[in-house]
This record gives sequence, structure tokens and C-alpha cells, in this order.
Amino acid sequence: MFKIFGKKRIKDDKAANIFVNTIFETVDEGFPLVADLINNSPEFVKSPNVNANDSDAFLMIVIAGNMAIIPNYLDDYQEENFTRKTIDKFSSVFNVSEQRFLAVVKDYQSFMKKVNYPSKNTLYAMSKAVFYKYNLFEYEDDYFKNMKTPNPLLLKRLDEAMDGFIWNWDAFLDKYYIV
Repeated sequence: MFKIFGKKRIKDDKAANIFVNTIFETVDEGFPLVADLINNSPEFVKSPNVNANDSDAFLMIVIAGNMAIIPNYLDDYQEENFTRKTIDKFSSVFNVSEQRFLAVVKDYQSFMKKVNYPSKNTLYAMSKAVFYKYNLFEYEDDYFKNMKTPNPLLLKRLDEAMDGFIWNWDAFLDKYYIV
């Protein structure tokens, strides 16, 4: 209870706005670096030539991953309100209904769980989803290509890169208390 003293109170609407804007900004600035990491990875037989402007699937992976971890950091009431506000803001940006946006996010989350099974680590799920959504298996050597599994060395580097796209809830909640 005493933890809230010294923290700035922030309305869930404003927190959701910061969350949404930060995700877009991070993907806009960071995806070209991820594309470069992928394109210049020595583990590939030939470069996948991922276009630095082709960030749509990547953006949805980042959104789905970040939406999946919200319940790990907020209590039920905060999580419900924050998620509702976040969905509203994302759906407005994409100019789709909240139901349509939520359906797409759920599809991505389900896909990420499937490709990452049996692990439940969201970061790993995001990295593997990038592999699948950008069809990176086609550029691996035959061993990994035939197994349809990412080269572990490349996957490790991709995990490290993807970590920068996970919202830092600990830092945010150390500074703010969502009301």
C-alpha cells in the first residue's frame, strides 16, 4: 500500500496513450535495425532481403506480444480498463472496429503460442513469429529449412533484438500508479 506514495498518478487513458504511441515509435525506429540484423545474418544461405519498410507483420507481433503480458503487471481492474483503452486507441489508429482489431490481435497471439509451443515465454514467441511471418526458413541451410526451425544462433540474436520491443512495465510502474 505504501508503494503508491512517491509515484505519479496517471489516468488509464493517458497511460494507454503512452503505451500505444511508444509501441508505434519503437517499431518505426527499430524495425529497420531488425531488418538489417536479419538481412546480414551469416546463418542464412542467402539474404532474405527484408524491406525496412515492411513492418506491418512485425508491428502486429509487437502489439500482440505486449498485449499478452499486460495481465502480468496490472491487477484485474486496472488490466481490464487499460486493455479496453488500449484497444480503443489501436483500433482508431488502424481505422477498424474494436472487435476487428481484437480479433486480429487474438489471431496473432494464438499463432505465437502455436509456434512457440511448449514454451510460454512471450519474447521467444515474438522472435519465432518473426521467423514465420517473414518466411525466413526459406533462407536457412537445408538442415534448419527442412526441420522448419530457426537456427538457434540467429534466434538468440533475434531474442535480444526483440527484447527492446517489450514494454518495460517495471520501469513504468516504478514511476507511475495507474488510476
